[in-house]
Amino acid sequence: MTDASTGAIAIGGSAGAVQALLRLLPTLSADFPAPILIVVHVPPDRENALVPLFQGKCRIAVKEAEDKEPTTPGVAYFAPSDYHLLVEADGTLSLSSDELVNHSRPSIDVLFEAAADAFGGALTSIVLTGANHDGAQGLKAVAGAGGVALVQDPAGAYAAAMPTAAVEACPEARVMSLDAIAAYLAGLEAA
Repeated sequence: MTDASTGAIAIGGSAGAVQALLRLLPTLSADFPAPILIVVHVPPDRENALVPLFQGKCRIAVKEAEDKEPTTPGVAYFAPSDYHLLVEADGTLSLSSDELVNHSRPSIDVLFEAAADAFGGALTSIVLTGANHDGAQGLKAVAGAGGVALVQDPAGAYAAAMPTAAVEACPEARVMSLDAIAAYLAGLEAA
């Protein structure tokens, strides 16, 4: 089980995020040192096909997040369709069907803000490609809590609106290519 001192990675994206995640997650080793919490905007009326897609391509374990589930390093947890994904201070996940945030459920902002409260400076949050501004305020909260704020370079993003909004809301965020983000994550494995 993870606790706040172990840290976590939180990733959010929308349009084009599956392709971006396919460049990041398969590079991680099975013994990645932190849990990875992921929100991708999936329409509520569609079955979430992300877990089976990534299970066949990743060395880390990949699963859909479950309510009251303790997090474990080396596991990627995808938010279920139509539920907000949150994390408690003890590293336990929780799901919420509260109102849409930024027209989305799951919302990246909801995950990032909860994870910033839970992990503080031990959190790394990454905003990927997307066509709205979800994640911008959450990334600002992560930086405010002392966590690391990374943003996919809008110039290389499938949809630049989301990373652009994140940089505007959180100017201290590091803007990186997907390859540089992958290298950053690999550096966490080596630390």
